[in-house]
Amino acid sequence: MSWIILLILLLIASIVVYKKKWNKSKVEWKTPRILMYHMVREHIDGAKFNKLRVKPAEFEKQIAWLKAEGFHFVTMQELQDHWGKHPAKTVAITFDDGYLDNLENAFPVLEKYQAKATIYVVVDRHDRDWSTYKKAYHNSGELAREPKLNDEQVKFLSNSGLIEIGSHTMTHANLAKLDDAECLDELIKSKQSLENLIHQPVNSFAYPFGIYAERDVSLAQQAGYTNAVTTQEGVDEQLPDFMQLKRIKISGKDSIRVVKHRLEYGVK
Repeated sequence: MSWIILLILLLIASIVVYKKKWNKSKVEWKTPRILMYHMVREHIDGAKFNKLRVKPAEFEKQIAWLKAEGFHFVTMQELQDHWGKHPAKTVAITFDDGYLDNLENAFPVLEKYQAKATIYVVVDRHDRDWSTYKKAYHNSGELAREPKLNDEQVKFLSNSGLIEIGSHTMTHANLAKLDDAECLDELIKSKQSLENLIHQPVNSFAYPFGIYAERDVSLAQQAGYTNAVTTQEGVDEQLPDFMQLKRIKISGKDSIRVVKHRLEYGVK
């Protein structure tokens, strides 16, 4: 009889987990969504970071669905400037790091559907395996080998009318490992370098790895940023702290059904 009781308890636990996952409250469409992407490219067999790689065909499915559903695409600066005045179904698409496939694979889709986006660019991004800055054992060099945008390509995207360039620090630094002066240096120099490159203001920022503290928020404001995104999953339903904005993560392993669910509920 004990195994029957155990089975019943497991069944009850499964039902509770299922309800917790799927019986969430929907987020009203008047609330803007911010989506987080990294790469748009095919997966690599056996690679560690395929969750950061959204396949091009899947990316187009997602953007096509957003367009068909009447979503209004904005950059992060536009999101901040017009918060509370956007039409229902407003979405800000963001990309972290500055990978070449953002131009080669994502931009043609964005252009096709006239979808705006913000790309957070690491200034010193070439041949840098920043995954080790978070976890030392991530030393495969996988992200270092990923081609990154060159400066001319960053300028092209900035001038396209569809892409806002934001900062992701000079080196994709783990801010928690830096003292105040080093952190501020990463924040200020990346902003200045990008502004000198694209000849436009760079007001938007993304915390590398989503690792940040109250100090870093303060220093980002001191450096001149007016909005910043985190990796905290969700949607800001009230007037947000523009320096700690939540995002909806889009994984390379998500089906279009999962993406739709995340857009509707703001969570996994």
